[in-house]
Amino acid sequence: MTLSSMVVSRDWQEVSVLECILGSLHMDVAVEEEPQRALARLSKSKVDALIVDCDLNGTNHFLQEVQRDHRQANTVPLVIVGSPQSRNNLDATGALFAFEKPISVEQAVRTLSAARNLILDGRLRYHREGLNVPVTLRGNRHAHVEGDLINVSQGGMQIRTDDAVETTQPVRVSFDLPGAKLPLKAQAEIAWQDQRGNVGIRFVKVAPRVQRSLRLWLAQQYFAN
Repeated sequence: MTLSSMVVSRDWQEVSVLECILGSLHMDVAVEEEPQRALARLSKSKVDALIVDCDLNGTNHFLQEVQRDHRQANTVPLVIVGSPQSRNNLDATGALFAFEKPISVEQAVRTLSAARNLILDGRLRYHREGLNVPVTLRGNRHAHVEGDLINVSQGGMQIRTDDAVETTQPVRVSFDLPGAKLPLKAQAEIAWQDQRGNVGIRFVKVAPRVQRSLRLWLAQQYFAN
């Protein structure tokens, strides 16, 4: 899965450094020289990372508009700062990362790698992977319910079952992830259910080793798509 980025800058020396490193991090790069044109482009499509040269005229307004746009809510903003004035106004940009001019390769690799990890963490946290394997729920009274897993995420899962599910009691869930070394076992609670046998389950406590195995498995499926 390739991530996307946009660089808003007229400095082609900066742009060439960023393009090279973003490419090595498997991130597509779009370059715009004018903030207004960049804003128009963003109104039609979303990017994962936005890199803006704060020395360009109009970037303050541009960054304010980006912060207001709910479609770019998960975009990670980065800024390039050169002048003392742009450094002083850094907090107002909403940027999570910043480059100082002149951009060095070492600085860019470090900063962009950190930004990419943040983007991936955010995507994987909410990613749900479809899956069809048997799952077992066990309650405090040793009663158990069998069902079929529909999808799973880091925080929970959805199953379908023909059996009645007690919604007020905690449950223990267990199932096998295809290709994973460890079965997934967790303490959980029922978040919702409907009349068709669909049940939403929220993980409450997962052993760290099992949680790492689930995160790795989800990442592998995500990037295989």
